[in-house]
Amino acid sequence: MATSPSPVTTAQHTSTPPRQTPTHGPTGGPTHGPSAGPTGDPTHHPTVSTTGDPAHGPGPTPGAAAPRGRNLLLVLIALCTAVTAANIYLAAPLLPLIARDFGSTPSAVAWIASVAQFGYAAGLLFFAPLGDRVNRRRLVAVLSLVTAAALVAGASAAGTGALAAAVLVASAATVVPQLLVPLVAERAPADRRARHVAAVIAGLFTGIVAARVLGGLAGQAFGWRAVFVGAAVLTTALGLLTAAALPAERRRAREGHLFAGLTAMPGLVRRSPDLWRACVRQAGMYGAWSALWTSLALLLTSDESYGLSTATAGLFGLFGLTASAVAPLAGGLVDRFGAAKVVRNAYLLAAVSVPLFWLGGQVLAALFAAAILIHAALVASHVANQTLALTTTSAPATANSAYVVAGFAGGATASALAGLAFTHFGWTGVVAVAATWLLLGWTTTATRRPTIPTHR
Repeated sequence: MATSPSPVTTAQHTSTPPRQTPTHGPTGGPTHGPSAGPTGDPTHHPTVSTTGDPAHGPGPTPGAAAPRGRNLLLVLIALCTAVTAANIYLAAPLLPLIARDFGSTPSAVAWIASVAQFGYAAGLLFFAPLGDRVNRRRLVAVLSLVTAAALVAGASAAGTGALAAAVLVASAATVVPQLLVPLVAERAPADRRARHVAAVIAGLFTGIVAARVLGGLAGQAFGWRAVFVGAAVLTTALGLLTAAALPAERRRAREGHLFAGLTAMPGLVRRSPDLWRACVRQAGMYGAWSALWTSLALLLTSDESYGLSTATAGLFGLFGLTASAVAPLAGGLVDRFGAAKVVRNAYLLAAVSVPLFWLGGQVLAALFAAAILIHAALVASHVANQTLALTTTSAPATANSAYVVAGFAGGATASALAGLAFTHFGWTGVVAVAATWLLLGWTTTATRRPTIPTHR
């Protein structure tokens, strides 16, 4: 899940918490109470000053200049988020073109799309937690350059192995949105924090949609290699421009090694049944979505089914806009009814979509309906499960990393199996993989009811 990134991670904290006496968090770093961070992370995030002095809080804001500058930075961050998120899904709509270029079949190169998700999961493990320990301006710039270099290498790849390696590196480095969302929450005025974060999340979903729609159209017109080069240029331009525009900041030294958050994840999941449940359920949901969505281009462009062009098939990515509409609604439902009910209903929606996807192998209208349902189910489940992950432990930042990694690992595994299933069993095999993932995600976690407070 371009990771997808998460609407609820910061949107639910819309007021500035009272200042508390510093204590020490699980990694030895100073904390300011359970709500100090924008994601509910008890780990202290230093105040970032608009004057460039991070030690004394925001400076004076004469007239309307500061709000205008803040809004321009927000737009820039949203654009950067859209471009970087698109890189994770860049290969999926281009699979038929890649296969033709390498003299292979689309189903034989489908595994490249799953490599991107494994790469992103690795980036979430190793790079995203660094935002609490190193200067984010420098980190955003470095990761953007690494991503761009990997995309250029992919564009010049002579075979699927070299392309997969480039996609793996690019996806691992494209975790910039996970660094920018907390920064936006820190800088936003208390009464507009949720709206500022929502703007970045909207950029993330837009990038995912653009990867499929615009990527498919551009690939049809200019070739898949040109799409990779274009993505590299955009990533470099937006990444460096955003890094230059970010406020200066100083990070306090923390105890433990640089990747202490990574080593704490397994124990945290073992100690928290609710966190474990959120991880497994989202892995099941995201796996079902990934199996269907990464294989959809193979179905739509196959001469044995619809025989659509890559550009036309890419238009199916517009159904991803369902996510942008559902996310705010899902957040309200979680606040009102709790995460358990929302996740249960999301799984019901996904279950209804499975037979519709199977029927969509022959009936295009059924495919339309199924695409809307699976996107609504995915986002509703994501909002609810991430709320549970963030509120069930005393280390929400580490819990959130574990949750997102679990989701993407589930998605990558399912999409890899879906590629094999399409090769041997066709579209019916892909649908069977999705149904299996949903069944595993629900039945393995249904023995104990999640416990999460609701806010009325």
